[in-house]
Amino acid sequence: TAVLRKLYLQAAMAQQDQDVIMYYRNGLLLAAALLVPLLLLVRLRRPRGENLPPGPWRLPVIGSLHHLVGRLPHRFMRDLARRYDAPLILLRLGELDVVVASSADAAREVLKTQDAVFATRMQTPTIRALTVDGAGIALAPHGEHWRQARKLGVTELLGARPVQSLRGSREAGVAALVASIASASAASGPVNVSSLLSTYIIDVAVRALVGDRIGGDLRGEFLERLGEGVRLATGFGLADLFPSSRLVRAFSGSLGRLEALGRETSRVMDRIIDKHQHAGDEEKDFVDVMLRIQKNDGSLRAGTIRAMITDLFGAASDTSATTLEWAMAELMGSPAALRRAQAEVRSALAGESRVREEALPDLHYLRLVLKETLRLHPAAPLLLPRECPESRHVLGYTVPKGAMVLVNAWAIGRDAATWGADAEEFRPERFEEEAALDFKGTNFKFVPFGAGRRMCPGIAFGLVVVELALASFLFHFDWELPAGGLHMEEQLGVTARRKGDLWLHATVRVPVPALAL
Repeated sequence: TAVLRKLYLQAAMAQQDQDVIMYYRNGLLLAAALLVPLLLLVRLRRPRGENLPPGPWRLPVIGSLHHLVGRLPHRFMRDLARRYDAPLILLRLGELDVVVASSADAAREVLKTQDAVFATRMQTPTIRALTVDGAGIALAPHGEHWRQARKLGVTELLGARPVQSLRGSREAGVAALVASIASASAASGPVNVSSLLSTYIIDVAVRALVGDRIGGDLRGEFLERLGEGVRLATGFGLADLFPSSRLVRAFSGSLGRLEALGRETSRVMDRIIDKHQHAGDEEKDFVDVMLRIQKNDGSLRAGTIRAMITDLFGAASDTSATTLEWAMAELMGSPAALRRAQAEVRSALAGESRVREEALPDLHYLRLVLKETLRLHPAAPLLLPRECPESRHVLGYTVPKGAMVLVNAWAIGRDAATWGADAEEFRPERFEEEAALDFKGTNFKFVPFGAGRRMCPGIAFGLVVVELALASFLFHFDWELPAGGLHMEEQLGVTARRKGDLWLHATVRVPVPALAL
């Protein structure tokens, strides 16, 4: 009996072991049966061949937004590209996919090879609010309206002939600038270069756009409305990040403010246009040109004229002032470059009382200084956003349909793989070694103005304004740093400007003409 009981217990234990094995085996089979269809479903929902660019970890709802808190976007995106060693990175900002091209090869794909695909502007709620009255060049979707607006801008407003016709207003503006510096330097204290440069650029932009026919009050209203519009258009609002949320739109005050500001700006511009219409037929500024075109063929809407004015003011004002400020700051941090630039200007203009525009083509080193400044400090470090209208493959990665596409010109200009170990240093001579590099968007390691269809059309106008002012600074004055020294920190607003104003000591070396004073 004892033997039988022992055999029975052994058999029972063996059966129990078999039951346990069968239990786990059946459990695994059941799990596999549930998991395989789920994996197949995920695979089917994800398009074949999709290989999204790498990006940082995400939180529910906000995605990657928390990574950007307290950081300059162009620097953070450059650091991500380095971390993943990838030419493209992907961030999820709320509901918005953002793909960033961070290498020259990636820029070539976006700006040249697939330029036709990526040529349209991202139509965010903010952009739609800004262009409800009409679109100009910068923010218009790619299409017939944009082609006609760009043609108008290039041939009638920003080409060589119209830019040359505004020479007098630029030289008057720079004469006032150097007179202001001479007056401020007489007090023996440092001069607020940033403030004076901003005043100069705004004055030149206003003269080119609407002339000197508007009085002080109307001019002030015009500048106030345009300035606020440019500020509100900068960055992302909540409605841009969560476009499907009616709740966000309802509680987002920026869209309502933009729409109200658009109506106020339209009223101010209509008063300016009315003054031009009653001032005679002589063309003195951009508004005169656009009114002539409107009168001749009737194809130019009033809303388009207003949008073109806004575009041109935004493009000409902060970008030029930012470039000039960085150029002076970099020269002050590079005494040898400052001495060489100053010697060139004073030698080329020996015996002259002021800088004239016809002398600018002879200032070769000055052009190198500006190229190097734009390499290190492109005014729009991420250029203007584009939209991917359909899923596309770029350098082996999939750019999702509807994604915002940015080109990190700031990161590309500082890439040691293409610029060498001294890529972070200010050395204008590097452009002597690579003389073929220019602003025309043909070499994608240097794209401060973009490239392709959506390249900035106002390069000629912007460069002559900047070159004239910088040459005048170097011709008339010797410069020294104040006791506090020099910092090169950035802050992001409309453009990537220096953090804080640039203060310098100025000593008159070549007297400022009495006429300018």
